[in-house]
Amino acid sequence: MAKIYHDSDADLGVLKGKKIAVIGFGSQGKAQSMCLRDSGLNVVVGLRKGGKSWDDAKKNGMKVAEIADAVTDADVVMVLLPDEVQGTVYKEEIEPNLKPGAAIDFAHGFSIVFGEIKPPKKADVIMMAPKSPGPMEREMFLQGFGVPALIAVEQNPSGEAKKIALALAKGLGATKAGVIETTFTEEATSDLFGEQAVLCGGVTALIEAGFDTLVKAGYQPEIAYFECLHEVKLIVDLIQKGGMMHMWTSVSNTAEYGGLSRRDRLITADTRKEMAKMLKEIQEGKFAKEWMKDAKSGMKKIQKMEDEEASSHIEVVGKEIRSLFEFQAPKKVKKTVAKKPVKKAAAKAKPKKPVAKPKVKKTVAKKPAAKRPAPKKK
Repeated sequence: MAKIYHDSDADLGVLKGKKIAVIGFGSQGKAQSMCLRDSGLNVVVGLRKGGKSWDDAKKNGMKVAEIADAVTDADVVMVLLPDEVQGTVYKEEIEPNLKPGAAIDFAHGFSIVFGEIKPPKKADVIMMAPKSPGPMEREMFLQGFGVPALIAVEQNPSGEAKKIALALAKGLGATKAGVIETTFTEEATSDLFGEQAVLCGGVTALIEAGFDTLVKAGYQPEIAYFECLHEVKLIVDLIQKGGMMHMWTSVSNTAEYGGLSRRDRLITADTRKEMAKMLKEIQEGKFAKEWMKDAKSGMKKIQKMEDEEASSHIEVVGKEIRSLFEFQAPKKVKKTVAKKPVKKAAAKAKPKKPVAKPKVKKTVAKKPAAKRPAPKKK
């Protein structure tokens, strides 16, 4: 069982009087720097002078400096940039100005695990990774709470690395929610696997396959969209709130029976073998090499895949439906090849939660004449 750290396990005083340089002001950089500042810590944000993020940080009352200046004399350097630019920025602007004995913090283990960054052996290397998009971190902090987070220690020459990681987590309010200790390798590989096999790759592939199946069978695309995409959020919210069983006891008996009795026909032994293969590719660094090659050569492959997705039937139909109903339209974000730190795409606005559905206890009909159990509303 993983150990969970709380407020009593962390000391914010570890960071008092220290200079903390936050490199980047995207989703994570903005939230973390502002929360740490509001926790009474000395924070300076390192950015490209004159960029949009520079102006945004200034407007939010942050101390801002060019990256080299921010890193100089910093006791803790938080690298909160996109994975694909971290290596370049580190080599050109962080490493030459890094104070001996400074701690280097990351919110994701990618660059360390896959060799994009090779820190000096005398530096503490830590990770403090909030398990939430930046806007939610900030919102929860302002409410006097926090989101859960992970911490990890890769190098600990000072003997104080874990204390620093926990102090950073406390500065975000994460220790009020709970902080779990992991390793850089465990976090990086499990995170990539979750994104590819389930959260981003798996879910979207399943949605599109279901939509295409209904449309090819003659169903209206609009009906297929609602059944296979729109309602996904309602189900995921139930699972996130109380687990699988909370979801099963919240949907109708028919939905539960159909889902439980048919799902293994979709996730077969062959599917699980492919999942294992995907995980192995991640663990061996094959995926990282493929992604970095594309990122450093103009992002041509990812742009091609995005263009194909944008022109898919379900995306065209979905855009039309969202324009007719009162849904929150997402902001359109165009990817650019970043050689220097760039502001990450703004997180989507938090959609309204569905109204909680009443939980109905199931009963078993013993005889045909017996009264049927009251069906649960979907």
